[in-house]
Amino acid sequence: MFTASWCVHLLKRTRTVSLNLNSSLCFSTQTLSTQCQLSSALPYLKLLNSKLSGFMRGGLVEEAENLFDEMPDRNVVTWNTMINGYFKNGQKEKAFGLLGSIPNPDIYTYNTMISGLVQSGDLFGARKVFDKMDSRDVVTWNSIIAGYVHKGMIDEAMQLFHEMPLGMRGRDTVSWIVMVSGLAKEGRLVEAHELYEQMPLKDSHASNSLIAAYIRIGELGRAENLFHKAEQKDYDSWRQLINGLVTCGRLSDALSLYLEAPEKCHTTWNLLLLKLMENGAPKPVHALLEKLPYGDIVSWTNIIVGYFRAGEVGAAVSLFYSMRSLDVTLCNVMICGLGENDLKEEGVKLFMMMKESELSPDKATFTSILTICSELPALCLGEQVCAQSIKTALNHTIEALEMFEEMRFSDVKPNELTFIAVLSACSHAGLVEKGRFGLIDEAMSFIDQMRADGLEVPVSVWGAILGACRVHRNVEVGAVAAENVLAIEPNRSGTYMILAEIYASVGRLNEVERVLTQMKKNGVKKQPGCSWIEMNDGGSVFLSGDKSHLEFDRIVEPLEVLHVDVELMSVGSDQNLVQSCWHSG
Repeated sequence: MFTASWCVHLLKRTRTVSLNLNSSLCFSTQTLSTQCQLSSALPYLKLLNSKLSGFMRGGLVEEAENLFDEMPDRNVVTWNTMINGYFKNGQKEKAFGLLGSIPNPDIYTYNTMISGLVQSGDLFGARKVFDKMDSRDVVTWNSIIAGYVHKGMIDEAMQLFHEMPLGMRGRDTVSWIVMVSGLAKEGRLVEAHELYEQMPLKDSHASNSLIAAYIRIGELGRAENLFHKAEQKDYDSWRQLINGLVTCGRLSDALSLYLEAPEKCHTTWNLLLLKLMENGAPKPVHALLEKLPYGDIVSWTNIIVGYFRAGEVGAAVSLFYSMRSLDVTLCNVMICGLGENDLKEEGVKLFMMMKESELSPDKATFTSILTICSELPALCLGEQVCAQSIKTALNHTIEALEMFEEMRFSDVKPNELTFIAVLSACSHAGLVEKGRFGLIDEAMSFIDQMRADGLEVPVSVWGAILGACRVHRNVEVGAVAAENVLAIEPNRSGTYMILAEIYASVGRLNEVERVLTQMKKNGVKKQPGCSWIEMNDGGSVFLSGDKSHLEFDRIVEPLEVLHVDVELMSVGSDQNLVQSCWHSG
């Protein structure tokens, strides 16, 4: 039996729980002690059961078990709380074991067991408990039927549905909804519709499941008929049919139905706007959005995307700067759109504007702006202007590096695309003035940072580093890059050849021989160069070192002349590179 002093003692042994749930589940020992002293035994048990429930909801299973074990008296609520708590915390074995110890289990106990077993995927165990029950209520039936439906066992669910008693303890609206929805989901639409027509009260959830199923198989006419006949319509009823009309290309009907809907769904509206723009110019859609007050910032972002896709960059820029509120996604769209339309300088300016405002750049922002910076030097190189152009290229590369550092020290973690964009920027700048400003060391520091940030360095990045080392004749870094490429792709013959070429370019012929020997020892064969030509409805294929062609002598003669011309034009250049142009070796 409970006494006030015992209850206070027990509560003081359990620590104060603050479970970050609602305040009714947060108890202090002092409050409970006061209540215990002013109450009889029944309220004590109620308070302890509440504390037990709080422990379980907070995942404090051990604390709950300790409290449960020390309680001298328990009621059915105590046992049910423990069973429910075990299921909530993924310990169904303990729940099952506890069931046999309950002195007087009630129907709620069994319903809790069935529901928990169904949710944990143990339909066989749930059915065993169901079959042992002497008395069942509608919750019992609905739980086991829903379990069968969820597993796709529709025939078993239908059998139980027809076995359900009628009247107060029999089928309710939920029973009908579960079966109609289950049949519809499995594509058994004839049976689903027949069952729907038998429903005493045709609930919107049942009709919605049928509408969705008809739309899924392209029976839009039946979906429309059911929608218009439905006694109850909710938000999902309108949304599903409108989306179905949009998907089928009936945009005018979709727009009319959307305007009739009592509640407006932004997601549906934005989908409709996108489809309208795909079928025409963005300006009419823009005008429609101006006229109707249903848009949000996503709607306006879609309009700007539409303008960029249509090549109407001026309209996109004008709309962007006329907007009263901006978000990061919209700014990212603008930066990306400006970059793709050769307005990279404007993209950089917009990024700087973001930095000055309260908008915080995200991964997409940094990736887009770093890509823009990586491409700007290439433009300067293409123009081959003067030293000022070189300065501009280097300035943009430095901006890329600075932004990368800023990204690392902010809350945004760079991804592999970001690193590749930065390496691209370094690579372009490294080509300025034949590589005098090569930034391979900076590129390697990025590799180290990728590893420090827990990112796997892809083989493409090591390959890019190796290629840069060939251009700049950087033997040390080239050897490291080649080693990492071969660790990932050991049979990549091109890696051996590039490394040998790097050694040859600095006169380290012993290393060249070592690399080629290692290549042979590892069983890696150089892929032969290959070219082909089509003439007079026929084709010829040429492989490096292959002399089997019938016209080989006539083909080689002009090639030898061409080879001599190339050597004469390349005096003072990399002779190894010239030699690599000769197919037959």
